[in-house]
Parts: sequence; C-alpha cells; structure tokens
Amino acid sequence: MKQSESLTRSAFLLAFDLRKDRLTERGALGYLLRAAALAELLLAGNLADESGKARALTAPAVEPGSLPAVVWEQIANSPPRSWRRWVQKDHGKAVGVVRDELAAARLINVERRRVLLFRVERITPRKAYVSRRLIERVGGAIRGGRPVGRLDDDVRVLAALATAARLGTVVMSRRETRPDRIQQLSAPVEPIATALRKSVEAARAAYSAG
Repeated sequence: MKQSESLTRSAFLLAFDLRKDRLTERGALGYLLRAAALAELLLAGNLADESGKARALTAPAVEPGSLPAVVWEQIANSPPRSWRRWVQKDHGKAVGVVRDELAAARLINVERRRVLLFRVERITPRKAYVSRRLIERVGGAIRGGRPVGRLDDDVRVLAALATAARLGTVVMSRRETRPDRIQQLSAPVEPIATALRKSVEAARAAYSAG
C-alpha cells in the first residue's frame, strides 16, 4: 500500500457525511484511526499478536510523525499490552495527527473560528469524490457485493474496521451486516477489530450514562 493511500488517511476520509458536508462520528473517529494504524502495522509485519497483546517487531518504513509511526513507537517502548489499550490510548490526539496530514496534502479544508468562549473547527473535504469512492467501495464490501477473496486488501480491512466502529457513512443498519460476512472481512485484523468494537461500545455506553 502506498503512503498516500494509508489506512489511517482513508479511514478519516471515509468518515465524511457528504450530504451534510461535514465530518461525522467524531466520538468514535479517534478509535477508528488508532485501529487503522494498528492494522496497517500488523499487516506490514511491524507488529505481531502475542496472546492477545501487541508486540513490536521491525520499525515501519513510514513518514516520521505519522500516526502509524507514533503508534509503533508507543508499542516498541512499552511492555506488551492489549490491542484495546492501544486502540484507546491518545485517541483524541489521533484525529489531529491525521487531520494535519490530510490538510498538508490538500485533501481537506480546516477552518477555525471562535464563537463566544469556544473554538470551533470545521473540516470539509477538498475532493469529495475521493470520499465518495471510498464510501461506495467500503459500503459495497460490507453489504456483500463481491466475494471477500476478491476485495482489495485495504477495502477489506476498512470495511471490517468501519463495521466495528459502526461508522454511519457506510453502516446504515445492523441488518446490512451479516455476521459471517463481517467475520470473513475481519479475519486478517481480528484482534484489532474486536478491540475497536469494544472500545466504541464502551465509549458510547459511558456517554449515554451521562
């Protein structure tokens, strides 16, 4: 996978609601981006699953300061911890890291203004067709348009992670997500998809509880 087509950047672009021209699922986005970085590292052989924990292997050939680089450094300098731990760690900061990458690549616009005492940030896509194409491909993978074995690897993994995060741009209802289909999609990154699903469910439960 090319650097410009990283899973983290694609996951961010996948979260745009193009009808409302805004970023959606802000509460779950950081978890999704961390999971995408972990998946990218696992699939590249930079990480390994060791009894349900992430273990660092070789350093990734990625841009310094990018989210995969940050995540790998954290794991490499820590004792083995659960995938869920790494999905949740600094998830709020993950949004800013990938946002800045995409802004530098001129794929998104970031407008900041102050309303009363609050700083408001508006993020919109510069090339809506990129998000639209991603949404169509990942949504189709979830709904079962093609056999899993014929899907591109990035689309397959994004579909698994988007489903785990219940990303509204591609997952409209639970009736669309057949358990057997999702299990096949998730197989290459199963521990990460499970950690992401549990993290998002816990965060939403905590929010609902007040």
